[in-house]
Amino acid sequence: MKSRNTVILACACMAALLLTAASPNPQELNPQAPQEPVKLIFIHHSTGENWLADGYGNLGEELGENNYFVSDTNYGWGPDSIGDRTDIPDWLEWFDSDQTTAYMQALFNESDQHAAYTRRLADPGGENRIILFKSCFPNSELGGSPDDPPATYGDLTVGGAKFVYNRILEYFASRPDKLFVVITAPPVSSREYAANARAFNNWLVNDWLKEAEYTRKNVVVFDFYNILTDANAHHRYADGKIEYIAGKRDTLAYPSGDDHPSEKGSQKATEEFIPFLNSYYHQWVVDAPAAVVAEAGNTSALPQPTKEVPRAESQTPGGALIDDFEGSVPSGTDGWEVFWDESVPTRLRCEADATVAHAGSQALVIDFAIRPNSWATCNLLYGSLQDWSGYDGLAFYLSAAQAGLVFNVDLYAGSPDAQETYQYTIETPPDSVSGWISISLYWSDFHRVAWEEDAGAVFDHPEQISGLAFGLNTFPDTPNEGMIRVDDLGLIEAQPESPVTSQ
Repeated sequence: MKSRNTVILACACMAALLLTAASPNPQELNPQAPQEPVKLIFIHHSTGENWLADGYGNLGEELGENNYFVSDTNYGWGPDSIGDRTDIPDWLEWFDSDQTTAYMQALFNESDQHAAYTRRLADPGGENRIILFKSCFPNSELGGSPDDPPATYGDLTVGGAKFVYNRILEYFASRPDKLFVVITAPPVSSREYAANARAFNNWLVNDWLKEAEYTRKNVVVFDFYNILTDANAHHRYADGKIEYIAGKRDTLAYPSGDDHPSEKGSQKATEEFIPFLNSYYHQWVVDAPAAVVAEAGNTSALPQPTKEVPRAESQTPGGALIDDFEGSVPSGTDGWEVFWDESVPTRLRCEADATVAHAGSQALVIDFAIRPNSWATCNLLYGSLQDWSGYDGLAFYLSAAQAGLVFNVDLYAGSPDAQETYQYTIETPPDSVSGWISISLYWSDFHRVAWEEDAGAVFDHPEQISGLAFGLNTFPDTPNEGMIRVDDLGLIEAQPESPVTSQ
């Protein structure tokens, strides 16, 4: 625990302050459960575990009764055991770091339980759409002063905590397809930092989004802290609006022998939270997209396919089309072939399919379920080296079952005894779900894979193509499941060079 300067604050507080801060339009509130199951995940430690637990806070079971399919994270969860770290400064690692893409893919696809609560709903499939996250009670011992402005770095002070929440708001803005619910840290029994905790949580509820001029409906704050400070303190749906009543004290009013909230306090929070969440869910979901593309990032390298390509002289393709998937095998190949990590039960379907096509009657469907830390590829391998130097790159049409699916486009170049692999990573955007989108990748977009010599080198010898592939792998300890379709795979016609004019 870092040392802090003791803050003595004398203040006069109203016994009960009624507010409607950060509340939806009262005419639009709907405290009823969603009609269809909604996937929700809760990031927590011990207080959250108690809150979820049957016979303690009962939150898990009550959420299920309101049509939420609940999953959660706890100590030891996820890539890099990120579940161990839920203090306020740790939210920067979760939502504002180089690892955010990997952590979020794992979080959005988690469907297991890490606490003891009844879950009767069947998994409706797809990603978690609601993200609850909460720090534990030591995060109510914030240093600094109640009125401190946001600092320039994150730590366990009032200013440092404000900095953290301002930074992570940028990620939330990029994901309007997710509803992020901030659960404030519960209070402690000590009065030493109580004024700071109250001031910070008041800022979160009343000022955070206003100061940031944040207008999206996908971020909401539930003041778990306030509810637990007084029997008469509330944050709830009541009489057609969101009601906020601050009580007389700033410390824990529901102790359990230590600073974990008691069963009574946890159950009070559950009773108030469920209609509160329903109200904000209905406001958000009206305009929420089904999914959006997450922050792009390279995934870890795929293992090289083991099939050898015979040495041969280069041949120039007869046209710009590589494969329209209408039935004919591309000349000089055995058609599309599947390779995968045989040590795990990975599933990969890669074949022409007549269900949906961009043009003609068929497209290549790639339906996959890649186990964590594994890989698979859908390959087109040539019996002789292809000279594609008269073209500028690859082009194809893409359709996806959902946004945010990560796959690679791979190029293989050179003879079998010196084969090189180059790669470009794609994350499926939202418009690929509603229809077909055009993808154009130029040779300079491809870089040599990390496991080979000269990793990161730009691809520069299209006259030595031995094959290409659509590759699939995973973020650490995270599965990769979904389906994409590809149609009209071809080569980009080279653009004539502009003549050089002498001055």
